[in-house]
Amino acid sequence: MRRLLPVTDMTAPETAAGTTTGTTGGNLAGTTAGPPAEQGSAAGRDWSLDELADAYAYPEGDGVWLRANMVSSLDGAGQHDGRSQPLSSDTDMRIFGTLRGLADVVVVGAETVRLEGYRPARAREAFAARRAATGQGPAPVIAVVSASLNLDFSLPLFTEPLVPTLILTGAAAPAERVREARAAGAEVLVAGDGAGVEPARAKAVLAERGLRRQLTEGGPRLLGQFVAAGVLDELCLTVSPTMTAGDAQRIAGGPSVAVPTRFAVASVLEQDGFLFTRYRRI
Repeated sequence: MRRLLPVTDMTAPETAAGTTTGTTGGNLAGTTAGPPAEQGSAAGRDWSLDELADAYAYPEGDGVWLRANMVSSLDGAGQHDGRSQPLSSDTDMRIFGTLRGLADVVVVGAETVRLEGYRPARAREAFAARRAATGQGPAPVIAVVSASLNLDFSLPLFTEPLVPTLILTGAAAPAERVREARAAGAEVLVAGDGAGVEPARAKAVLAERGLRRQLTEGGPRLLGQFVAAGVLDELCLTVSPTMTAGDAQRIAGGPSVAVPTRFAVASVLEQDGFLFTRYRRI
């Protein structure tokens, strides 16, 4: 794996006045300046899980941080035939596992649970010491966002988790479904005054339970709601070297924003043509 950004030998040289020549400023566009500085040490091999965990570490401090992890084809598709797996790769799945290994909670929409066949997060020895050092449990909590609670409570996600699965819903959720969820062992948390979940309330409710390192894996409608509400702090986006055509969803859908939300690039990694990017909200 190569780290493409930041890379010292892609940065345009400084003049005596301290300004840079050229227009690349160290960005990925500067690849014409030569090969990445890390090629000798990192390219051509898989990074260890420790290296990935360091690269994707949450910001230090006690604040709440919500990041998303998504994959997109070159032509903007967030899925193929309803699933993200056809766009993925082995390295993408290693990063997927790393992001879960760092998170307190994984927030996911009910439709994604149904389409992707979600299972409970598992404890992984590779992250055990790191999680213990930060006071985290052995595996992240899964929190399902659902207004209707139209979920199969006989699935392992609800019957076999290391820690109880959470369901985020609104105050007007169907009472019978709430009872069924609780009978199945899930914990139901109210994060909205109506039938649905309010994104800012969801983020706050989870933080109140000590789940401040938050990760969402979509789907597109849920991610779009987080973006529209202005509560998404970071996007980890895998750009897959594939094209799907068709009319697949983008990585984010739902309500639009009045002014596009700006993000700044934090890092770019490359492996086998896949770009693993990280953007932080400005």
